[in-house]
Amino acid sequence: MPTNPNRRPSEAHAALARLTALNAEAVRGSLAAVHRLTPADLPRRTPCADWTLADLLAHMTVQHRGFAAAARGDGQDPAHWSPRPLAEDPIADYAAAADDVLAAFAEVTDPDQTFALPEATAAPAFPALHAIGFHFIDYVVHGWDVARTLDLPYAPEPALLEAALPVAHAVPSGDDYRLAPGSAFAPPLPDGDGASLLDRILTTLGRSPSWSPSCPA
Repeated sequence: MPTNPNRRPSEAHAALARLTALNAEAVRGSLAAVHRLTPADLPRRTPCADWTLADLLAHMTVQHRGFAAAARGDGQDPAHWSPRPLAEDPIADYAAAADDVLAAFAEVTDPDQTFALPEATAAPAFPALHAIGFHFIDYVVHGWDVARTLDLPYAPEPALLEAALPVAHAVPSGDDYRLAPGSAFAPPLPDGDGASLLDRILTTLGRSPSWSPSCPA
């Protein structure tokens, strides 16, 4: 999440509050899409290379748990980030994890509170504004991933997308990050003429806005 080092404390707190609210909106959008899936959908392929919907849902669930632990000062424990088999009721499990991370983020009041994020090997600790920004952009895009996999509409509010675009541009774009095993994002793609805000976010993070299960290119 881009930050201004000259921002006054009151501005930083306002930015944190706004980002926390936008993140909650993105997570709720992902949850609405997840609530539409059925067990028969879990083997479907997704825009995430080599991941089925079951794989994506497991990733989204454990990331909520890891970020919730990080917000509470325990993110350094790799157990919070370890993928788990899908629960017997994966939708309810995802909803519980989503509720947990939103509750944990709501308790964060210091923009400079440190989040330990062991998956970010280059710099495993980040201030809250950066860390919540990472989570925010993940769930803007993963909400689209799930919706696209299920052929559902996905139309976040323009204010959310306007906030998400600079965060997407701040995600490292080098091949050492984007092509690493398990990376959530691929190298950037070119924008089409007249690309929407959502399309620009997707292409910045290596997603093709025209992706579909039957035509994944």
